[in-house]
Amino acid sequence: MAQSRKIPLRKCVVTQEMKPKKQLIRVVRNKDGEVFVDQTGKKNGRGAYISKSFEVIEQAEKQQVLNRHLNTKVDATIYEELKTIVGASH
Repeated sequence: MAQSRKIPLRKCVVTQEMKPKKQLIRVVRNKDGEVFVDQTGKKNGRGAYISKSFEVIEQAEKQQVLNRHLNTKVDATIYEELKTIVGASH
């Protein structure tokens, strides 16, 4: 019997739902305070996961959820990039 690999789950910082990592996008703040979208999910730094959903990203932007999670000001360009990624994956 083939052993099914455990799917890594992460929590979306907006909806608080646990989802497979592949359904989420990771946003990272590194030690220099730079914030960027981490498509690989492997970069060093404090990460926050957000659902690949346009509505969720807009909600995060409105409520400044990433600012709280990453303890820094998240630039609008990060949200634009997230929306582009989500738009491209549909």
